[in-house]
Amino acid sequence: MKVKRKIASICSNGIAWIISLICLIPLLLILFNSLKDTNAASDMNLVLPGFPICWENFSIVIEKGKLITSFLNSVLYSVGSVAICAILAALAAYVFSRNPSKKNVFFYMFMVLGITMPVNYVALTKVMMFLHINNTRLGIILLYTAMQLPFAIFLIHGFVAKIAVDLDEAAVIDGCGPIRLFVTIILPLLKPALATVIILTFLNTWNEFISPLYFLSSSDKWPMTLSVYNFFGMYFKDWNLICADILLTSLPVVVVYLLGQKYIVSGMTAGAVKG
Repeated sequence: MKVKRKIASICSNGIAWIISLICLIPLLLILFNSLKDTNAASDMNLVLPGFPICWENFSIVIEKGKLITSFLNSVLYSVGSVAICAILAALAAYVFSRNPSKKNVFFYMFMVLGITMPVNYVALTKVMMFLHINNTRLGIILLYTAMQLPFAIFLIHGFVAKIAVDLDEAAVIDGCGPIRLFVTIILPLLKPALATVIILTFLNTWNEFISPLYFLSSSDKWPMTLSVYNFFGMYFKDWNLICADILLTSLPVVVVYLLGQKYIVSGMTAGAVKG
């Protein structure tokens, strides 16, 4: 029996290693080609970059691709949508959890349904043009917020259900109003769930590609995910610069994920089991 378990463990670990190596291939492809010259990178292969290594690709990308402006746009869109989404999700989840009336249950299910519903870009375009927020920074922030809000409410709602109602009643007896109750009592207890929402919302909005492509026609408002188009032309493609741009765009996401990984795990599991 022990031999069978050992063989099964070796096989499962081997399969996991193979899958991990396959997943690393695109990352290595981007890394290697970002350090090559234009001619060597045109083949897009996994051959190691030759000497001298073209470190100047990154400086060219920053200057030619307007990466500073794109970076500031991405920060504005991500931070703005994260702040609005976290506040609105916490407020809505608390109301839906503490007051489960038929109307609130309906609105909660309606909001959570947004997790599974596909995005209709034609209808969104009509709505944003009607509101005069198409091709604006405010419009893309509100769009990101609306896209991330259903999952944020769903996640925080499960966490609020763990918080004893006795805390609310004790606070009301002590003279707390609704706003003070939420801010001073409930909100500090939501830190694990809020940390998870903030990190996941940031990662999702930073990586978003389709929405700004549809709703931001001005290149000065493009986030970093769209800056790669600065190196595409009708008759040329600078793959070394494209790979360098992708690498620089992905770097903040990797850093944020590594720093917030423990908060994502703890926040996702904290509301799963009701104590």
